[in-house]
Amino acid sequence: MTWYDDLMRTIIELPPDQIDALDALCRRDRISRAEAIRRAVAGYVRSVPREGADPAYGLWRARRIDGLKYQNRLRREWD
Repeated sequence: MTWYDDLMRTIIELPPDQIDALDALCRRDRISRAEAIRRAVAGYVRSVPREGADPAYGLWRARRIDGLKYQNRLRREWD
């Protein structure tokens, strides 16, 4: 079994200016139209938040604080 056995073929319609731009990118990167479109779809899927995703997820990722220590410090205020 190869990586492309699970691929689904689809037909898309693009205006001529997008075809021209796509062909130029394909020539530059030496890839097929199909590969360029796969990459574009993958990038789009990564950039759009998934349905139901918590907008706060990852909000603290850049903070340099241990979450459990922070939580315990806040809870000590309740004592």
